[in-house]
Amino acid sequence: MAASNRAQVLRLYRDLLLKSQDFTAYNYRRYAIRRIRDAFRENKHVKDSSEIQSLVNKAKTNLEMIHRQVTIGHLYSTQKLVVESPEEQ
Repeated sequence: MAASNRAQVLRLYRDLLLKSQDFTAYNYRRYAIRRIRDAFRENKHVKDSSEIQSLVNKAKTNLEMIHRQVTIGHLYSTQKLVVESPEEQ
C-alpha cells in the first residue's frame, strides 16, 4: 500500500472512531466502535488498490452516516444508562 493510501486509511479509521464516540446512546457507541475495529482488522491484508479504494469509499459513506445519526441522536437524547453513570459514593 502506498504511503498516501496508508495515511488516508489511518486518518479515516481515526475519524470513524472519533465520530463514533459522539453517539449519545451507549449501545450504539459501543457497537459502532466494535464494527469499525472489526472491519479494519478484517481488511488489513488487502493489497489490491482498486479494492482498497472501494473499501475507503464505503468507509467514507459510513462516516457520513455516523455523522447524520449522531446529529439525530443529539436531537432526541435520553438518560444515561447505569453502565455510563459514574459511581456515587
